[in-house]
Amino acid sequence: MVQEYVSPVRVHKYPFEMVMAAYERRFPNCPQIPVVLDCSITEDSWSSDDSQRDTTRRCQLNVEAPYLLKKMIGVDYVYFIQKNHLDLKSRFLEIEATNETFATRVGVVEKCKYYVHPENSDWTCFELSALLDVKNFFGLESTVEKIAMKQYAANIAKGKELIESFMMEVHADGIKELTPWTAGDPHNNRELRRIVSRGTEPLSPRPLAETRQQSIPDQFTLDSEYIKRYLGELTTMQESRLLQLRKWIAELQKGKVPSDTTLLRFLRARDFNVEKAREMLSQSLLWRKKHQVDRILSEYETPDVVKQYFPGGWHHHDKDGRPLYILRLGQMDVKGLLKSIGEDGLLKLTLHVCEEGLKLLEEATRSSEHAVQSWCMLVDLDGLNMRHLWRPGVRALLRIIQIVEANYPETMGRVLIVRAPRVFPILWTIVSTFIDENTRSKFLFYGGKDYLQPGGLLDYIPKDLIPDFLGGPCKSFVHEGGLVLKSLYVSGAFTEREGDPLREDSIYRSVSLGKGQVHEVVVLNKDPQSVLTWDFDVLRHDIAFTVFRSEHELHNPVDEVNSALCVGGGADEGRSVLEQKGWREGEHYHRVEPTLLCHDGESIQGSHVMRCSGAYVLQWRCELLDAPPAQLVYFHETLASHHYRGSMSSLQSGASGFSCLSGKSTGSSCPSR
Repeated sequence: MVQEYVSPVRVHKYPFEMVMAAYERRFPNCPQIPVVLDCSITEDSWSSDDSQRDTTRRCQLNVEAPYLLKKMIGVDYVYFIQKNHLDLKSRFLEIEATNETFATRVGVVEKCKYYVHPENSDWTCFELSALLDVKNFFGLESTVEKIAMKQYAANIAKGKELIESFMMEVHADGIKELTPWTAGDPHNNRELRRIVSRGTEPLSPRPLAETRQQSIPDQFTLDSEYIKRYLGELTTMQESRLLQLRKWIAELQKGKVPSDTTLLRFLRARDFNVEKAREMLSQSLLWRKKHQVDRILSEYETPDVVKQYFPGGWHHHDKDGRPLYILRLGQMDVKGLLKSIGEDGLLKLTLHVCEEGLKLLEEATRSSEHAVQSWCMLVDLDGLNMRHLWRPGVRALLRIIQIVEANYPETMGRVLIVRAPRVFPILWTIVSTFIDENTRSKFLFYGGKDYLQPGGLLDYIPKDLIPDFLGGPCKSFVHEGGLVLKSLYVSGAFTEREGDPLREDSIYRSVSLGKGQVHEVVVLNKDPQSVLTWDFDVLRHDIAFTVFRSEHELHNPVDEVNSALCVGGGADEGRSVLEQKGWREGEHYHRVEPTLLCHDGESIQGSHVMRCSGAYVLQWRCELLDAPPAQLVYFHETLASHHYRGSMSSLQSGASGFSCLSGKSTGSSCPSR
């Protein structure tokens, strides 16, 4: 398997000639590189004008491998051949090292070059690349690759440190400045030759050769100091992967390369697998072109309904300098927004926010002393209820999440969830499966009211920037949200595709109720801690909704854990199954959810944790006595306990600190009555 490693450019803030004088002092060995035991010159020659030198060395290296491996391969040392070409006239040094030992089984080619900085002639650039091809190594190919990778990383880390160390020796010898090679000044050139070769005489003189063309710095290289300042700390291998992806994308895009921060985000999203990152980024670039995403910032016009009702916006920065976005999700009318601007409208709004975020990241990086690579989101869930689980809306939001995950990876640095109600775990159970695992790990949840205490928001957001609606001193201009007026709905803006409650093949069931009539669904539960959920729309008149539980059987035996029985038909049509049994509330059955009066046009969603086995009854009752039949459409389902358990975490509590949704569910015994 062939592995390629590329380093970013290291910059030595010394003239090229001084760096060469320091570089030569690493031979024949040096304490800083104990793996190199000795380097002996086998060929050495200078041109007659002292401008060029070709040197070949045979280097003996100690095998940095476990003792057992050394015994298995039968060697304690390996040999490399290093060929150097120094051009003092054009001011560059090229180095190529290849392995002599095990050459038929392992191919190692390491190339280095020193050259004058293109923008500052008093500085010197250094870059290194390596190619490793492990063909067949006694079944130890993977081990050899790891050892080689470790050695490569060590060489990169030592390179700049060595030059600094040897430069001190050069200065200690009284050499503070060297005049570059100059045509017609043989005395200076001879002295320069003596210093950069430490006085060694060539083994074989050679005539003046054609001056090699100086290697032009690769357009795909990056300065290591630039990486640290604008991209953050990267390991040697991460730097290499970044340069490889940069070159590949440039070839694919015909020279139009995305920013280095963009490349790095896609690499991180694919754990620095260059092939996978290239595939992901290529698809994203095609998507951006197809949907003209690059024009969103300049062309997007915020709809009036968004200005009036969308509860989200940017709000200063967190303590790490990240741009802070606030979303008051509990006050957001998902259904109203979708019926006003449609799914595409909500998607464009989201993309506009993401593009704004990328721009703010660039500004934050320029204004700070470190790279700012992601933003922070503060989500307030105060007011969240089951209407936010309107299924067509959830499906639309999940599609938007998938698009954002695919095209804006690694932009979310931290998500702070505050004032999370008990209903939130249901929403999280649905949504979390569509969020990348790495992104999920950045969520911090809080279900209590003491979020301004130590261990809360103040750990992440400066005290003077806590928004006013959370009890802080900072005025927030984020809209409060609220229900979108139905007069703002646009016909055809949002089509409830799969979940359209009026379609014949819909999972929703339509029911008409005359005066005083009841419609019930009986759910048999044998899985304690499972969750019963419901979703219904009142299409006409008012309906009362209640949930009951009984430990007694309510219908014919059915050998299924969760089954449903709809009441209706026969002499008892429209009567409660509980009434048919002659049972009394509080003795034979119990009300587990209070009666809710639902009005014409309302959408209701809810859930109940079925902590006990037994029969649960969802009951809808028409309260009007003298009116045309009431009508509703409904859907219900049960979330099994093994999917739901653990998702409540500390959110059941009214006062607890930040946590991930990974704690144990709070237990509760069944009522004794």
